[in-house]
Amino acid sequence: MKGLLVVAGWIDRFSEGVGAVAAVLSLVMVLLGAGNAVARYLGRALGLNLASNVYIEAQWFCFAAMFLLGAAATLRRDEHVRVDVLYARLSPKRRAWLDVVGTVLLLVPFCVFGIVSSLPTVLTSVRVREGSPDPGGLPRYPLKVLIPVAFALVLLQGLAFLVRRLAEATGHGPPSPAEPTADGHPEGL
Repeated sequence: MKGLLVVAGWIDRFSEGVGAVAAVLSLVMVLLGAGNAVARYLGRALGLNLASNVYIEAQWFCFAAMFLLGAAATLRRDEHVRVDVLYARLSPKRRAWLDVVGTVLLLVPFCVFGIVSSLPTVLTSVRVREGSPDPGGLPRYPLKVLIPVAFALVLLQGLAFLVRRLAEATGHGPPSPAEPTADGHPEGL
């Protein structure tokens, strides 16, 4: 189990790195949006067309990539949406077992389904080098490739989560760093 926990730590660090890329994309997205708005109003004042579909689509691409690439880091930090009506009332060991069951029965199959079901569309998009239907738009296939990649990243992070929670449930590992305290908030927050 100790070796698996080491691998889970590597996966955690990788997810955090990809999450940092997603955070940078949020800044790029805001700058693109602000730049496009300024260009549109400045162009109108000068009688020029300074706005472009490229800027609008680049902003949209950053938005999509930010969410796709940030999902694994969100799971790593235990910041995903959780319906915890009963969860907070359970003992730490029972919460760990509930996480194990939920990961095996829901998260893993969902990620595998997402990868398998998106691959045909993504491969077709890459094969035809799908582009934007808008004049001067960006190619769409690079963004579509991120769909199965994002599911794979969440699956990988889910397996790391599973290892940690299984170790905790069986008494072979420390409590999860995001384990809620008595007030229901993760430790350290």
